[in-house]
Amino acid sequence: MVRVSVVCCLKLLLLLALGGVTMHVPDAGVLAPLRLDGYLSFHDVAAAARDFGNRCSLLPAAVLHPGSVADVAAAVRRVFQLGERSPLTVAARGHGHSLLGQSQTAGGIVVRMESLGGGARMRVHAGGAGADAPAYVDAPGGALWINVLHETLKHGLAPKSWTDYLHLTVGGTLSNAGVSGQAFRQGPQVSNVNQLEIVTGRGDVVTCSPEENSDLFYGALGGLGQFGIITRARIALEPAPKMVRWIRVLYSDFASFTEDQEALISAERTFDYIEGFVIINRTGILNNWRTSFKPQDPVQASHFQSDGKVLYCLEMTKNFDPDEADIMEQEVGVLLSRLRYIQSTLFHTDVTYLEFLDRVHSSELKLRAQGLWEVPHPWLNLLIPRSTIHRFATEVFGNILKDSNNGPILLYPVGQQDVSGDTGGRNLLPGGVPVVRTVGLRPRQRRACGEPQRQDRRLLRQGGRRDEAVPSALHHTAAVESPLRGEVGDI
Repeated sequence: MVRVSVVCCLKLLLLLALGGVTMHVPDAGVLAPLRLDGYLSFHDVAAAARDFGNRCSLLPAAVLHPGSVADVAAAVRRVFQLGERSPLTVAARGHGHSLLGQSQTAGGIVVRMESLGGGARMRVHAGGAGADAPAYVDAPGGALWINVLHETLKHGLAPKSWTDYLHLTVGGTLSNAGVSGQAFRQGPQVSNVNQLEIVTGRGDVVTCSPEENSDLFYGALGGLGQFGIITRARIALEPAPKMVRWIRVLYSDFASFTEDQEALISAERTFDYIEGFVIINRTGILNNWRTSFKPQDPVQASHFQSDGKVLYCLEMTKNFDPDEADIMEQEVGVLLSRLRYIQSTLFHTDVTYLEFLDRVHSSELKLRAQGLWEVPHPWLNLLIPRSTIHRFATEVFGNILKDSNNGPILLYPVGQQDVSGDTGGRNLLPGGVPVVRTVGLRPRQRRACGEPQRQDRRLLRQGGRRDEAVPSALHHTAAVESPLRGEVGDI
């Protein structure tokens, strides 16, 4: 147990003063009684003032490296006790993948949640016979999903729902939603949580679930950190497959693309992962795929031209074990025979389950090697209902967005029941629509931190009425008495 020294408190006050923060500053005696298992640091505040979005820089006064959940609670409680007149706030930071400074706080305290992500705090319960003993993992809020996967695979198990990128924290994605190509079947990550441990805005440590403190449980899941900091999550598990057949096909007709997506997510026997992305005016796209995928027909694929076109890629996987590869081949063949893709664009490859789930990290390493990772990452996520997705595509793909060279344009098909069936009775989707698409766009770089670009407003208008196109963080915002920085986004 480490007692915060008066010297540390004076450093904190000096940094606040030098940072130009006008606030009611407590004397050193207010912070000195804090007893921590971890520590406060001041040398790494510059690193805590950056995030993945790389467009905002809010310098904190200090960074808390918690050695226990009690440390997080103590820091939040002390800031809460300063009262509403104090602008001092707390921001939880996971892997720093917020886009607009949500994991930063000017002149406040950033809590480095990865300090609580050690494997020693992760517990896998393999379950037993019957539905009364389901498998789950208790994971720290600061644990990276890739480490959760490695730990659960030791038991032949894995979480049911994922994000495309696994080097994010458990508490971070659960504070947002956690959507990927499995969401049509399993729901987003927030729908696969049995229990949470949360540090509230008053500094209380509360355990909650659908049966216990349910309002807090459902408020925190997808709540953007406004209802508390997730310090532990009990996540449902299922048997992990060994291999994945990974398939990509192209469409030139958006109607055929969307209809096939909807048919696949509605079928009882279908693929295990269904996603899509848009390709606008990209040269030699199939040649790029050849480094990782095999074309079904190499000759036809070599003659396909993508220059100047708007194309739609349907990406699918089928899980299988090596001794059942023949069954997988038959099932995939039947499913593909019902689709209307361009026949010459069928590509596939077989990879391990781990390799598929961690696929984006390989791209990250390549970009880092080229110095292209630490750049601004503007991003816009929208939920677009079925009723307006065709108008949205007509106006946006190839019109507002002239190419897709600056980043991916993703299309996740989900049904309403997939994201609103286990949320304490809340309907999280607009208009009661049966099918929506989460559209992830990387527009041109915006100007200043928090300042929306004109292009973003145009994209929002194309979604339809004001209540139809909404940001895709699945939450309901409420005013709460708390020193936690609004919309923490601690991924």
